[in-house]
Amino acid sequence: MPCGACALAPPPFARTLTLGDYAPPLDRVIARLKFGAQPALGSWLGAELAQRWAAARFPLPDGVVAVPLSAGRLRARGYNQAWEIARGFAAALRLNADATVLRRRRDTAPQASLPRAQRAGNVRGAFVASAVARRMRLLLVDDVMTSGCTLQAAADALLRAGAAEVAVAVALRTPAPD
Repeated sequence: MPCGACALAPPPFARTLTLGDYAPPLDRVIARLKFGAQPALGSWLGAELAQRWAAARFPLPDGVVAVPLSAGRLRARGYNQAWEIARGFAAALRLNADATVLRRRRDTAPQASLPRAQRAGNVRGAFVASAVARRMRLLLVDDVMTSGCTLQAAADALLRAGAAEVAVAVALRTPAPD
């Protein structure tokens, strides 16, 4: 059942799966994954997402991709937390994960630093997908969904490259404001 906002303006992805809301205690897991140099937490989160995916009886994708980081953020962190989750998901369901299908073509300001009204413009055109996406049903993975703008921009790039379908799995989502 889509949320009210998604019912009014459907996103470009077929379905979305999340482990829960970005709130205690799981918000601390994401903080340790992103800023605490604990990439192994991504494997655990990916395996948990895979278990829920299977329990929901969603169709298996042809491939798993992650929202890419900018080159600068990747250098600073040393790993992409979304890719760690994607690899854990793919391993748990014995699926192919490919870090080269989707890439970030330009650096953007961190979405969390921007007001909601500026987020879509910040990531518009930030991603490009390779022709490998053509005719594939892909699962796009990220750590946190707040406004959904990053995932929408990434899914749009995959669909422009010819993906047959894009579904989304995120560890946590920020609850809608009251």
